[in-house]
Amino acid sequence: MKPETEEWVAKADADLATAQREATVDQAPNFDAVCFHAQQCAEKYLKAVMVEAGMRVPRIHDLEALVNLLSGQHPTLVEIVRPARILTAMAVEVRYPGMIADEDDAAESLRAATWIREALLAILHDQN
Repeated sequence: MKPETEEWVAKADADLATAQREATVDQAPNFDAVCFHAQQCAEKYLKAVMVEAGMRVPRIHDLEALVNLLSGQHPTLVEIVRPARILTAMAVEVRYPGMIADEDDAAESLRAATWIREALLAILHDQN
């Protein structure tokens, strides 16, 4: 992997670790933070694949849009559109008043981030 790709992956994995850790604290877990960091993990993995492919990385946070930019080179990514939508909605909505994530939202966000991470790691390993 390119050094910049490795940096994106390291930051993505750190976000996932933060989300997982926050989801398992004993007292008052911040489920909003779990959802946000899960989305950040997926976003950074998508951008890592872009860097590795030599693509320009756009300054957007809509995961479905990022998936669509990559789907021409990687048609199998259609499998992650639904979890990408889930994470985009969760990360945006929970940052503002009006929605508070609960334990189920956090669990769904972690599942989505993990699924996306695994799909993108497979692509990164295939590219090398």
